[in-house]
Amino acid sequence: MAKTRAGGGEDEHDRGSAAHGEHGEHVEQLLGRAQNGFEIGEPVLARLRTALMHQAELRSYRQRNDDDRPLRCNTYRHIFLLADGSSLLLYELEHDTGPEEHYVYELYVHESALEAAERRVHDRIGGGGIGPDSEAEELPAWLAEELLLAMGPTRPRREYVSEASPDHARRLLRRAENADGPGEVVRELLQGALGHHIALITKPRRRGPGRDATWCRFYEHAFLLEGGGEVSLWELEHNMTADGRLVCEVYLDEAEAEVAADRHARAQGVEL
Repeated sequence: MAKTRAGGGEDEHDRGSAAHGEHGEHVEQLLGRAQNGFEIGEPVLARLRTALMHQAELRSYRQRNDDDRPLRCNTYRHIFLLADGSSLLLYELEHDTGPEEHYVYELYVHESALEAAERRVHDRIGGGGIGPDSEAEELPAWLAEELLLAMGPTRPRREYVSEASPDHARRLLRRAENADGPGEVVRELLQGALGHHIALITKPRRRGPGRDATWCRFYEHAFLLEGGGEVSLWELEHNMTADGRLVCEVYLDEAEAEVAADRHARAQGVEL
């Protein structure tokens, strides 16, 4: 199914989830089309080369049609799940506000740098910029969910990776910050894992624009055991903390992860 831009037209760039092994190519595509790709430092690139999966989502868009030609600005967020269990975000700014009528691309690691670039581009578009009093169009949460759901099935077919599955389990459980996560019995069981598969579950939750957005993601980490049995760990990654810090929690049950997300949302006074 062809991906489409927010402003219409077929997008020649794949912005959905890639198959296993294509994540390095995706990074190279981002760097290759970005006019500032040289600004992405080697430490970040080294981490991205360990990516196990990635997901791209449309973060915001704006279009103005009352000029000689339409002027458009789209912002995408590329989420990479890394081999050490952490995640890394790249922000891509796509716009056609230059003298030529074609898209140019800019790539940023830090949201503050992205916001400065967005202000510059929105000034070119005219009719207001971004910020608290902005008329720039933030994607409604329901549309982000519809876009992600359209990218693929809720439960993708599992393709187990056989390398270092016990190490992956150890890193995931070590990263988890919740006290009510899987116990020692599960830890010992997963030391005999023969393979693992990671899937981003299509339950995007995001409320609010820009830096103050509240968001969370659900991942299923499925482990193949001796004898053909399977065990799944459910990772909840969110920023519903007092300081907005991104944290990871791991649960044995998908419903427990959902309940935890709702509990954190209520504690922060937000609605997911």
